[in-house]
Amino acid sequence: MASTGGLVPITRAFLASYYEKYPFDPLPDDVSRLSSQIRSFIQDLIQGFPPTQGESLLIQEADSQPPHKMDENMWKNREHIEEILFLLERPHWPSVLQQSSMAEVAEFATTLGQLKDKFQATLRILESFQSRNSERVFNTVMTYMPQDFRGTLIRQQKERSERNKQAEVDALINSGGSIRDRYSLLWKQQMDRRRQLVQLGSATGVYKTLVKYLVGVPQVLLDFIRQINDDDGPMEEQRQRYGPPLYSLTRMVLFIRLFLSLAWRRFEAFKLNRLQISVLEEAVDVYTTELQRFINFISEVFANSPFFISAEDASMLEMRKNDEYKEITVPAGKSYEVSLTVESINSYIAWDFSLVQGKMSMDIGFSVEYTNNGGEKTLILPYRRYESDQGNFSTCMAGNYKLIWDNSYSAFFKKALRYKVDCIPPVLEESEKGSERNEK
Repeated sequence: MASTGGLVPITRAFLASYYEKYPFDPLPDDVSRLSSQIRSFIQDLIQGFPPTQGESLLIQEADSQPPHKMDENMWKNREHIEEILFLLERPHWPSVLQQSSMAEVAEFATTLGQLKDKFQATLRILESFQSRNSERVFNTVMTYMPQDFRGTLIRQQKERSERNKQAEVDALINSGGSIRDRYSLLWKQQMDRRRQLVQLGSATGVYKTLVKYLVGVPQVLLDFIRQINDDDGPMEEQRQRYGPPLYSLTRMVLFIRLFLSLAWRRFEAFKLNRLQISVLEEAVDVYTTELQRFINFISEVFANSPFFISAEDASMLEMRKNDEYKEITVPAGKSYEVSLTVESINSYIAWDFSLVQGKMSMDIGFSVEYTNNGGEKTLILPYRRYESDQGNFSTCMAGNYKLIWDNSYSAFFKKALRYKVDCIPPVLEESEKGSERNEK
């Protein structure tokens, strides 16, 4: 069992600083250009031949934003690739393509075979990435578990759960389920795995029998697996940083799939011209190349990212994040205000500001006033001119508080103000919280 002494789970602030070391080179302009061209081809096919109900659902998906979660986008890419591979298999070609022996058709058939090879190679890379990443998370969790019956029970539970999931998939396939049905089930199973991680972290659900045996299981591990996938947790930083290029690739492969699906059904009436085939070839080449590049990049990021960091590092990062100051310019003859709405008495209002000084020493007027619900104003901190100031006070009334920096007395000089303002709610002891709940 690896030691977790002095460690805490990774935080969003930590990931933000960690990801600074791993900038992703932007996607080439070809991605947006080719996506737009294929989207234009799709519009031409729809105008000449109204879509079926199934095609309309796919068009609706293409017109919507991709999923926000990165792993759901990975599953979506897999789904679209498999649907494309299905269309590229010879038995699923338009009948006129299967039956014709013309040289032009033979050339197109060769092109389709090349496209199929590229998608198959990309699919293998994507499947391998997902499998490795899933195993890495689980193995990391098990590394920090006590190496006794508790770890054995959890491993057995996982193996049993995975067997049941695979049996579900097999039953769906044997009953004639579509590729879309299969991937809907696979994503549902992925969310079930997340819920099981949360259950392990909270010692609930299938893991509740372990509650009385959890002595010796590091709390930091339980916190990590409970919090890692929260909507605003550490992984949200990953989505913000690396999601946009993946979303663009998800849209691109969906456009390719939709174009092929529409073209196959309309092939006899609207044979693909050389421009469309050329754009399709280029789009597949760019998509598969860029998705493989993204997967290789994100694999390296994941491989080097720790799950735990020292409590000291986490504290410093959080302080740095919360210690961000704003900088504004107060023009000559003007003032600048910050309003704070205080809901509870005994809240603290704190400020810290300074002027960015040039060759001349500058000052600025500062005061704090309170406005009640009736609009009546009370001066809390009298007006005075400062070069810098730091202070706080405890509120004795709920309502609106306004911090005012005044430069109205200056006819010529603007002031560069660097400031930070906080409103800190009162901290209640447990007994006070209980009393407050009883009053409600």
